[in-house]
Amino acid sequence: MKIDLKSKQPRRRIFSGIQPTGNLHIGNYLGAIKNWTKLQEEDDCIYSIVDLHAMTVPSNVLEIKHSTLEVTAAVIASGIDQKKSILFNQSSVPQHSELAWIFNCISKIGWLNRMTQFKEKAGKKRDNATVGLFSYPVLMAADILLYRATHVPVGEDQKQHLELTRDIAQTFNTMFHNQIDKKFFSLPEPIILGPAKRIMSLRDGMKKMSKSDISDASRINLMDEKDVISSKVKKAKTDPYPIPDNINDLEGRHEAINLINIYASFSNKNVEDILIEFSGKGFSYLKNNLSDLIINEISPLTREMRHLMNNKDEIIKILIDGSNKAQEIADVVLKDIKKIIGLNF
Repeated sequence: MKIDLKSKQPRRRIFSGIQPTGNLHIGNYLGAIKNWTKLQEEDDCIYSIVDLHAMTVPSNVLEIKHSTLEVTAAVIASGIDQKKSILFNQSSVPQHSELAWIFNCISKIGWLNRMTQFKEKAGKKRDNATVGLFSYPVLMAADILLYRATHVPVGEDQKQHLELTRDIAQTFNTMFHNQIDKKFFSLPEPIILGPAKRIMSLRDGMKKMSKSDISDASRINLMDEKDVISSKVKKAKTDPYPIPDNINDLEGRHEAINLINIYASFSNKNVEDILIEFSGKGFSYLKNNLSDLIINEISPLTREMRHLMNNKDEIIKILIDGSNKAQEIADVVLKDIKKIIGLNF
């Protein structure tokens, strides 16, 4: 007997996750969280604090509870509304792990061997890397497909993982085509929003902004005070040339491109308009304006984060409520998947 899959889906169901690694910076905010608040206005959004993913770096495990609460506080402070979106921590919905195992059994080693992010993180010590780091993209596929998401906001460094998700979805559809009336999984599409696709270090425009960078001056943390933000922007590496009036003249000027991208993201303008506005001026002028932009947007967020971290029960209540909502969806989808496979009678 074939399974009827006629339940209606929203026009767009969006899933996205953020790792609770603590010490969030503006790269995390501009690359993910800020876009989440925009998407929730028109789409069916499911957002997760992906604590199981954070465990792929063993040192993260020691701080995972505090980091989960801090990152959740940042997401809430940024404007995620629990009436519009589902917000939960990944480990509280066990269906993620169960579906990841099912997908492990239909995924190919060759697919995972091609993942460039694993190669970068494992480096020359590949044999010492954990199995979790290697199979991380399969769990990511489970995160997305467990909610039958149609769209996923991703950075440039995650596009390959989304392609793997599509491969897994297609393989499942093909493998079990005799058990269903139509394709069970749609192939989720990427959403890449805004000019700040990849925020780079303030000290090196060739390196991604990262909390693991030894230099705190390389990033602006969401918990930085106003004077610290001003100082970091002022000292951000640039070059001696003036700001041009067109994008072509920025080629090879990595630090300059980075600051202009950050300015464009905080001002909600495109890069072309920024270049026209600041054409011929030195970067000291742009930096003064950039400091004000960042402080005006980040300072209220910082205050709310501190309030929430002083009231952790409020954060926990929100996560529990979101987990219950997420589990309602996940349970139905996983039961359908297991029935299709033959694991449920």
